[in-house]
Amino acid sequence: MFIFTYTDAGSIGVNYGRIANNLPAATKVVELLKQQGITQIKLYDTDSSVLKALSNSNISVIVALPNELLSKVSSSQSFANNWIQNNIVAYYPSTQIQAIAIGNEVFVDPNNTTNFLVPAMKNIHNALIDNKLDSSIKLSSPIALSCLQSSYPSSSGSFKTELIEPVIKPMLDFLKQTSSYLMVNAYPFFAYESNANVISLDYALFRDNPGNVDSGNGLKYMSLLDAQLDAVYAAMSALKYDDIKLVVSETGWPSKGDENEVGAGQDNAAAYNGNLVRRVLTGNGTPLRPNVGLEVYLFALFNENSKTGPTSERNYGLFYPNEEKVYNIPLNRASLAGWTGGKSQTTPVVNGTDDGGSVSTSGSGQTWCIANGKLGEKKLQEALDYACGEGGVDCNSIQPGATCYDPNTLEAHASFAFNGYYQKKNRMTGTCDFGGAAYVVTQPPKFGKCQLEAGN
Repeated sequence: MFIFTYTDAGSIGVNYGRIANNLPAATKVVELLKQQGITQIKLYDTDSSVLKALSNSNISVIVALPNELLSKVSSSQSFANNWIQNNIVAYYPSTQIQAIAIGNEVFVDPNNTTNFLVPAMKNIHNALIDNKLDSSIKLSSPIALSCLQSSYPSSSGSFKTELIEPVIKPMLDFLKQTSSYLMVNAYPFFAYESNANVISLDYALFRDNPGNVDSGNGLKYMSLLDAQLDAVYAAMSALKYDDIKLVVSETGWPSKGDENEVGAGQDNAAAYNGNLVRRVLTGNGTPLRPNVGLEVYLFALFNENSKTGPTSERNYGLFYPNEEKVYNIPLNRASLAGWTGGKSQTTPVVNGTDDGGSVSTSGSGQTWCIANGKLGEKKLQEALDYACGEGGVDCNSIQPGATCYDPNTLEAHASFAFNGYYQKKNRMTGTCDFGGAAYVVTQPPKFGKCQLEAGN
C-alpha cells in the first residue's frame, strides 16, 4: 500500500522447537501460525508429521540436519543422497523448504563434530545438485557468538584463531560459492545477564537510549543486537569475506528465569521481541551493513517443558502449549500499529511527545494516529508527503497561518496528516503504520491549540 514503507524492511520468522511433552499436534500448530500471520519458521529436524502439516500452507521452512548425523553425512555421499531423498524431495515443493541448517552451534558441540561440518555441507549440496534443487534450497549452519575471539567493540570482531583455518574459512568459501548466508544465533539476554552493571537494559531491549559509539569504526549503536551482528560482520571482513549476508537464526528473551538470571521476565521478553519485530520490519540493516535488511527467527514458538538447564530454558516461548500468548506483541506488519514498545502508560500525550511509543492502546474507545518522532526526519517526511499526496489527506490546516500550523514541527504536522489518513480509512488495521513512522494512541494528543479528529 505504501511503496516506500517496506523497501528496506526485513522479515520475521519463528523457531518451532518441540522438546516438550504437551505441545499441540502439528496440524493445529500450522493453523496457529496462519492465524498469527507467521509465514516463516525454522525447525530443528525433518519430522514427517510437521513437514506434512506444512504442505500447501504457504509457510516457508528452514529444516535441519542434526549434529548427530554430521559424521555419517560427511563420510558417505550415498547417505547424504538418501537423506535428501527421504527428508527433502519427499516433501518439496508442496512444503516450501527454503534452506537446510547443517548442524546447530557445531563449534560448541561436546561431541566434537566441528571437522565434519564442511564435508557434510558439500555432500548435501551434491545431493541437491543431483535433484536440481541446489538453486532453490540454500545451505548454512547456525553459529553461536562464542566462536568469536573478540566481539567488543564491534569493529574488533574476530573469530577464534583455532577455528579459522580448519572450519571458518572453508565454510565461508562454501557459502560464498553457493550464494548462501551465514546463520547466527545471537542472544543479547546472555550478554546483559552477565554484565547488567555495565550494559543498559534499554540498550538491550531496543528502547530509547543514548547509544554507544564504536571507537574503531565511529558508528553509533542503538541496540546490543546490532552491535553483536556487526561484530560477526567485522570478523568475516577481517578474513576478506565482505559479501556474505547474515541471517539471525535464533534470538529471544526468556519470560521467566531463576533468581540469578538477571533481566529474565515477561515485561522484558515482550519489550525485546516486540521492539525487535518493529525494528526489523520497519528498519534497515545494521550500522555496518545499513542496506541489507535483516531476516530474524525468534526463539521460540512455545515454552518447552522438557528442556534441561535453568528455568529460562523452558520459558522462551511466545505461546503456552495451550496456544495462548505468553505476552502480546506484534508478529507481522499488520499487527505493528499501536505497538507500545513493551511498556504501559495511561497519561495523555502532551505536545506530541511521549516516553518512547508507550501510550496505552486500550481504555477510552477513541483512537488517534500520531507520528513516531524518533524514527528520523527522512522517513517521517516521506510518510507525510504520502499522506498529504497520494493518501488524499486535506493538509491545508498545517499550511502557514492555518489552524494546525503551530507548532511548526515535522512531528506535529506528520501527526495531523497521519491521523487524517487513519480516520479517513475508518481506523482499519495497518492504516496507522507508515513503515513504523506512526502508531495508535487512545489518549487525546495535543499539539499547541490543534486538536486531532477522533474516532471510536
